[in-house]
Amino acid sequence: MPSTQQRLTGPGPLFTQDDIPAFQDLVLSRYRSSGRKFPWRETTDPYAILVSEIMLQQTQVGRVAEKFPPFIAAFPDFSTLAGAPLADILAQWQGMGYNRRAIALRKCARRVMEEFHGELPDDPEILATFPGIGKATAFSICAFAFNRPVVFIETNIRRVFIHCFFSDNEIVDDTAIRPLVEAALYRENPREWYNALMDYGTELKKAVPNPNRRSVHYYRQPAFEGSDRKIRGEILRQLLSGKKLTEKALVSHIKEDPERTRRILAALEAEGFIKRDRRSFSIADKTA
Repeated sequence: MPSTQQRLTGPGPLFTQDDIPAFQDLVLSRYRSSGRKFPWRETTDPYAILVSEIMLQQTQVGRVAEKFPPFIAAFPDFSTLAGAPLADILAQWQGMGYNRRAIALRKCARRVMEEFHGELPDDPEILATFPGIGKATAFSICAFAFNRPVVFIETNIRRVFIHCFFSDNEIVDDTAIRPLVEAALYRENPREWYNALMDYGTELKKAVPNPNRRSVHYYRQPAFEGSDRKIRGEILRQLLSGKKLTEKALVSHIKEDPERTRRILAALEAEGFIKRDRRSFSIADKTA
């Protein structure tokens, strides 16, 4: 079998399962020398970790680093967030996109207060049943908030393992990656390990053609400009001023196809973001 150094300079995967210790050393040494600093990495508070993980689901890390501190300052714990008006939460969420995550976050806070006495459960199977939290996010929360040696895959982790272990594969499925993620898990400190993996994945994104394009799970996010997401955000921004606006006024402000804007208004109303009072719309504040 060729040595690790031969694989680093020649064809074939950089590492095999036999090289797990060397792989761990590479990832951890890079992190310990130049790991990124983020406010959610400076805390082990489960509430703050939950907020950061939901924010990071579909938003670039730089934007989250900007929005996370004022959000935590406005809503410092589960109790405060659970009792906050939706308009206040959406105002703090502005600029993050995918605003339904803000509603899901408040629902999570309410469930924690009502069912778990204000303490976030550390069981990923329970967390996966919370609004807006899928299995990957549930396991991620358990790793970062509770330092549990759980196994999960997200985009940066996937990029690292495809680059390091599957360089010869045209198509890679997560079922092939997962055993390696489990074998490589640095169980002494899972929190540090997953932070290190994600940082290395970010480095690779800048240094090599994106390995994730070879994943069967690869998905390119649609452009924001001209999208329904942009129109939804603009409607909410207009209504967060506190004014009630008619459909005609909103269509005029948005300056897009009127039928498209009306369809999006109806969707926002059905989802609980806004409410209609006769001819006018305003931010909803449902307690559910």
